[in-house]
Amino acid sequence: MIFNPDEIGHSAAYKLLTGSVIPRPIGWISSVDKNGFPNLAPFSYFNIIGDDPPHIMFSTVRTGGGNKDTLNNVMETGEFVVNMVTEETVERMNTTSQQVPPDVNEFELAGLTPAPATIVKAPRVLESPVQFECKLVHHYELENHTKGGAVMMVGRIVMFHFRDDILDENFRINMEKYRPVARLAGSNYTTLGNIFSIKRS
Repeated sequence: MIFNPDEIGHSAAYKLLTGSVIPRPIGWISSVDKNGFPNLAPFSYFNIIGDDPPHIMFSTVRTGGGNKDTLNNVMETGEFVVNMVTEETVERMNTTSQQVPPDVNEFELAGLTPAPATIVKAPRVLESPVQFECKLVHHYELENHTKGGAVMMVGRIVMFHFRDDILDENFRINMEKYRPVARLAGSNYTTLGNIFSIKRS
């Protein structure tokens, strides 16, 4: 079967994309507004886009034409932190996915510990074993949208934070101790499962 995305509608395109482009890493983005009030929300439109220098991207939808708090905060301050989600934190990550008023502190809502960053003003999630402090370098708004569109945010990683116990020698990460979680479609998530290696040709 073939589908023209302009003909099947937004809902069908969303289901086809999120059901086929899997698994997707989850960027758990913490930010602050111009007054320093924190926000924390997960995004599965997220990935690394380069390592020299290291950059990541995440995309936030604009449902009904309105901005999410994360987008407003990052545009105001130019800073954010990416906290990676693990089996240990996935339930609390889900709690922070709720749509709540801007004056609700998601750290408190989910029982998480805000930890100061080294360079940026946004707090880190202490319970996350991997955190990236980021400076916004670019943003791009999708055009010709029908449901509010989305904004892609590109950030340069200015500081890495890794919990000691997940690191082996020579900067290698111990996956059995890291235990990351990825997003599938709907309410489904996945762990790493079976790991296999293929040498490059």
